[in-house]
Amino acid sequence: MRIEDKKVLATLRDLGVELKSAASLTDITYLGIGGTTDLLRLTRHESIPEVVKLLESNGIPFKFLGGGSNLLVADNVLPWVVMQLAQPDPDVVIEGNIATVDAAADLGRTVTMCAKHDLGGMEGLIGVPGTVGGALRMNAGAYGIQIGNYVREVKVYRGGARIIETLKGDQISFEYRHTSFAPDDMMLAVKLELPSKPFREILQGIRICNEKRRASQPLGQKSAGCIFKNPPGASAGRMIDELGLKGFSVGDARVSDRHANFFVNAGKASARDMLALIADVRERVQKAYGFELENEVVVWNA
Repeated sequence: MRIEDKKVLATLRDLGVELKSAASLTDITYLGIGGTTDLLRLTRHESIPEVVKLLESNGIPFKFLGGGSNLLVADNVLPWVVMQLAQPDPDVVIEGNIATVDAAADLGRTVTMCAKHDLGGMEGLIGVPGTVGGALRMNAGAYGIQIGNYVREVKVYRGGARIIETLKGDQISFEYRHTSFAPDDMMLAVKLELPSKPFREILQGIRICNEKRRASQPLGQKSAGCIFKNPPGASAGRMIDELGLKGFSVGDARVSDRHANFFVNAGKASARDMLALIADVRERVQKAYGFELENEVVVWNA
């Protein structure tokens, strides 16, 4: 979708919005899949309600985009524009055991920054791709660690109320790969309270987690991480593997040879290819094991 109204474009500039016309989401998403649309990069949190009001009053549909790490976007020209936070400098501020982090900050860099100040607890998240905002929305976790455990406060744009508010950690429900944030909420910043740890101890934990990832995940390939959530008491990856589906493909969308719950873009996979692969694997697991696998990857259908 293109914004062509000159008054709208001028107002966006006044609100500190950087516009990239006809941006390809294949260049933004970790899967390397997605159509084209106008990308609005927001440099000021406080302008978001006004930007939303402007778009809605002019009949321009929109979606909020984080880092694009856990996302599968439809092909071709998209019927909505995309809004994304621009990364500020600095994006992490540390005072004592509290790290105040902008939602646009890279998650891995945040873990490293905190470690340098002898703040640990998030070692397992070092290799999880994407932004802190995306990690908050999905309550990202790995190796027994979930980001929600350390959240003390979140600044969020509430899509339903069209306001920015700050929520205390106990006002938010953090569950396995799920939070109580609404789909049209946009994470803006978070305060994390982290335990003190010696830097060497944190670094050793990071090294162990990185070694595990290198041994089991298709690093260096285009993927969105785990495609399916693990059902209670079961492993989606193990079931897919037991069905002999590693390497199974639809077009250039393929089940990873290294980790069966990672689906990779092995070339120029389309969203249609990836969705067909997801549907096929889900059906096979349901027939063989009786589990209806739920997506962990977020799908934007046009």
